[in-house]
Amino acid sequence: MSLIDIHGRLGNTALFYVILMAVWGLWRYFRKQNVDSSYFGALVIAEVIFVLQGLLGGYLWISGVGRLGSSMHILYGIVNLLVVPGIFLFTHGESSRRTMLIYALGFVFLIGIVLRSMGTA
Repeated sequence: MSLIDIHGRLGNTALFYVILMAVWGLWRYFRKQNVDSSYFGALVIAEVIFVLQGLLGGYLWISGVGRLGSSMHILYGIVNLLVVPGIFLFTHGESSRRTMLIYALGFVFLIGIVLRSMGTA
């Protein structure tokens, strides 16, 4: 299996994970629950997936193997990396119900970004 295949499969993993996080976040919001430690832990896992995806993509780009894709693909990857930490900074690490909705909608946004990044690859 080549590194490009691994990068693609990790992208599929990221897509399924952001869908799961969006559904879970909306479920928790509509059940009037706050962000808890398990959701914060899942946020960290999401960010680790995005970092690994970015490192692998960066390596492919630097090595010359991945230069066939669009520069928009790189922009979408950077957006993927910045959404979760951006929400955390915006909400100051709160765990309120409002914050739960912000994270859920952030992951709905990420579903679109991940799909677009796959489309521009």
